[in-house]
Amino acid sequence: MPTSTLTQTADPTSIAELTDRIIGGGAATPAELRGLLEVEPGSPAAEALFTGAQRIRERFVGLRLKACSVINVKAGNCSENCSYCAQAAGSENDGYQKSKWLPEADIQRAAETSASNGAQAVSLVAAWKGVREGSQLDMVTASIRKFAQNGKVRPDVNLGILESQRCADEIAKAGAKVYGHNLETASSNFSSICSTHTWEERMKTIQFIKKAGMGLCSGGIFGMGETRAQRVEFLLQVSYVAPDMVPLNFLNPLPGTKLAHLKPMDADEALTTLAVARYALPDRNLMVAGGKEVVLGDRVGEVFKTGINCVMVGNYLTTAGTDPAFWTREAAKYGLEMPQGCTEIVQGACT
Repeated sequence: MPTSTLTQTADPTSIAELTDRIIGGGAATPAELRGLLEVEPGSPAAEALFTGAQRIRERFVGLRLKACSVINVKAGNCSENCSYCAQAAGSENDGYQKSKWLPEADIQRAAETSASNGAQAVSLVAAWKGVREGSQLDMVTASIRKFAQNGKVRPDVNLGILESQRCADEIAKAGAKVYGHNLETASSNFSSICSTHTWEERMKTIQFIKKAGMGLCSGGIFGMGETRAQRVEFLLQVSYVAPDMVPLNFLNPLPGTKLAHLKPMDADEALTTLAVARYALPDRNLMVAGGKEVVLGDRVGEVFKTGINCVMVGNYLTTAGTDPAFWTREAAKYGLEMPQGCTEIVQGACT
């Protein structure tokens, strides 16, 4: 492993050298990634970081912007106590509409709307622990089959922890192309965020997903009280599971949730964190997802200077998003173009 050339005061020259190394097939060390998180906003080092992140993006994933959407097919009354989530057990937030599994007609309408917004994929998301064999698995797979037959967008799912390999296999057979299952945060931080299931259970589900042949979408949330060292730990753990798509969210400290007392992450720190993610995950599809409007405000268009190449369009699970036309316009400023429709699927990811 190369000797670290970066310190907590990384300079433009060392960042450029690291960029060249990654473009040449090398990798950043944990110490180097930690050093990148310390760059001073507005400094020459910060400019070098963003320039390098864009170079790495162009080299490994190109300049075509990808867009995805989510449909909350089962909202509220979740058994899990994830501290960031308005739908979690123990949450006092009621600022969203709860529902059982949505009727098929509603799912199809949402898919068509997402396609008109430029989304190439839509993920069916359910607020519960996960999928078990039996009537629950039967209901889920029947819904996925009908959704897949629509043909408007690629059918993805985010259905929580899977009880068995059979659950993953049946979901794949039903037509789900990508399964979303976030690590959420570093393993060393997970128990402070959730106690009703473990980080290891999430990893086991990821193994089921991969064995079933589905693409994997797995990322997490920044700004949940983790240290910067834990952000690096998280990014390296994501690298280990090698998802096709990595959703990067920022905590939106909603009233009534256990993390409501935290302040949203500083905008400059958020942009730096996204850029460091590109250095840690040079050949992955990086999607900026929930919380970006809250954290970045009127600077949200700057996400494209950080090396991300995918954006979540439309609304989120319990909060509203940004007009999809905005993303196309802002991405163009950084040389990115959103294609009309998903033209090809490689390892479960639109290209």
